[in-house]
Amino acid sequence: MNDRNGKPSIDAPKLSKRLAALAGLVRPGARFADIGTDHALLPVHLALAGTIAYAVAGDVNAGPAEAARRQVRAAGVGDVVTVRHGDGLTVLAPNEVDTVCIAGMGGSLMVRLLEEAGEALSGVTTLILSPHVAEDQVRRWLENNRYVLELERLVEEDGEIYTLLRAERAASAAESEARHKALYDAALLGAEGKAVPTDLLYEMGPLLLRSPDEAFMAKWRGELSKRERIAQGMKQSDAPETRAKLEAWTRTTAEIEEVLACLQGERRSPN
Repeated sequence: MNDRNGKPSIDAPKLSKRLAALAGLVRPGARFADIGTDHALLPVHLALAGTIAYAVAGDVNAGPAEAARRQVRAAGVGDVVTVRHGDGLTVLAPNEVDTVCIAGMGGSLMVRLLEEAGEALSGVTTLILSPHVAEDQVRRWLENNRYVLELERLVEEDGEIYTLLRAERAASAAESEARHKALYDAALLGAEGKAVPTDLLYEMGPLLLRSPDEAFMAKWRGELSKRERIAQGMKQSDAPETRAKLEAWTRTTAEIEEVLACLQGERRSPN
């Protein structure tokens, strides 16, 4: 598959910026699974680059699974990449892979797939996840299942900002508890900063909050604009349940604004 200089003999398929960023999170030598693989661009790229030892490319839809098989054949990586048609992690055998990637879906669906994985997660030490929405649900699942976030990254592509997460399974429940306690420390902004409400730690990302870049600020400025539009809609209703929801919505919006103001102040500080 590689020439004598160790370079791929077949050009790897061109990846989008988001997929390239996901590829960069895969450790060399990984036994890899791409769940919801579509055309198997990611595992084929990793195989041609010599990054992975083995891969399973799974998709719940028959059309994309067949397209993935064609991609694997065309790239000549059938000895590394296996394509399977099936729902979620059911395509995996216990201890078959050590790294699982799930991207391109909402957080609630991602959590469902992980919950239903059962023994398929046996031996999986690394999860690489990119939820489009409901990121807080994914972070809570990771904490409840002994996977500790070690990396959070935002990638902007075609006007959208995508969240990429990599988590490692802790060796024990005690280790997981200790690491999560430090990770989700409400005082992470420091003695001079505002304590971050617990719900926002899961929504905004504990590592992203520690190192906010322009993509992070842009994402949450956009979120505030969206929340304001939704609040304006709720204000048109006199229903008691809607008014109560509006009050809670307004409180959370104010908390987000306070956190962003604190982060913006830190970014402007010469220290």
